[in-house]
Amino acid sequence: MLSETEAAELLSFLSPETRPDVKGQTTEYILGMSGNRDGCRFLRSKADLLHAVFALTSDPSIAIVKDCYHILINLSADETLHQVISPDSSADCRLNLHLALTVQHYRSSLIQVLVADVKVLPVLLKKLLDPEYVFADQICSILSNLTRHTKTCKTVLKVLQEEAGLSQLVTIFCTEGYNKKANFHYLGPLLSNLTQLPEARDYMMDKDRCVIQRLLPFTQYQASVVRRGGVVGTLRNCCFDHARHEWLLSDAVDILPFLLLPLAGPEELTEEENEGLPVDLQYLPEDKKREDDPDIRKMLLETLLLLTATGGGRNALKDKSVYPIMREFHRWEKDVHVTAACEKLVQVLIGDEPEQGMENLMEVDIPEDVEVKLKEADVKEQEELEKEQEEMRQEEEKKKSDAPGTDKGQDDGLTR
Repeated sequence: MLSETEAAELLSFLSPETRPDVKGQTTEYILGMSGNRDGCRFLRSKADLLHAVFALTSDPSIAIVKDCYHILINLSADETLHQVISPDSSADCRLNLHLALTVQHYRSSLIQVLVADVKVLPVLLKKLLDPEYVFADQICSILSNLTRHTKTCKTVLKVLQEEAGLSQLVTIFCTEGYNKKANFHYLGPLLSNLTQLPEARDYMMDKDRCVIQRLLPFTQYQASVVRRGGVVGTLRNCCFDHARHEWLLSDAVDILPFLLLPLAGPEELTEEENEGLPVDLQYLPEDKKREDDPDIRKMLLETLLLLTATGGGRNALKDKSVYPIMREFHRWEKDVHVTAACEKLVQVLIGDEPEQGMENLMEVDIPEDVEVKLKEADVKEQEELEKEQEEMRQEEEKKKSDAPGTDKGQDDGLTR
């Protein structure tokens, strides 16, 4: 990495008065640094450099502004924090836990520099609201990255409520053409991240506002998988509040068709099964296609499963003939992880009701030893699913390799 002298020289090139070509080369260099962990670690320790980079997001040069935003996107994202701690051995666990905590400290302190020291949030939010701003999509990406973890998510929500309000964010997201230079797709993941927090969910499901209802049509928004996934993630988070399940399933929201339609296919159901379904799912056309993205399909199933946590929710899904949709979906689905999620839902739909006093599955106290066994079972199930998926992949590759080759002479139109 750079020495203190070199860092100071680099900083001098980021002055607004510096020649545009020199500034451009400097921001390109810093952009390269921000693409790896060592570079991010170095930049984290140089708040003055980050201040200068952020100041240049108002530079007259579009190229320089673009570089600066991409630097901020890289700095606000750190996939290493999402590493799973392996349960292989106690020694490995301790080592992995230490590494995870080190990474988390590293990332949180970097985010702290961006949020607390550089104070990016008020400026970013103000620019986001500008319907003429060219780099609104980059701001959405930065905010989405900053809200992926609870601590910084709380900070972003607090500043958001002070500067604009969650309602304004939803309005922008739902207003086509709000900014002709931006698509705002990454507001979807941002909303999903914000609804990690109870206060954000409270707003989204305020019965005196019409907020969550405005998001429902985007579960089938074909133009962007990012937007679809963000909305489905938001709905899933909202469904963790079991006290609102009855309202979500009522005519006031009618969430069920919007969760089921992406999972429904063109299969022909019996007249009795069709009549039991919500109107929007009855007699679907032969060209009806399911959601393409397996992660979104899995989130939709998880959302439906959350709605079965209460007796009222289970009855609602059974009364609306969800099972036939899941039956056909299970026959169609090839992804083992999605299939497993589907099977969990089906087990609830066709299984017996819990005994008295345990109707609300979210409020059942699970003994510690049972919880440990359940977690171990989940790990084992995950390993088996991954093994099955690998076997399927190898089988597909073998079929391809065993397929008869094409006669090149014939392809070329040659005769022997």
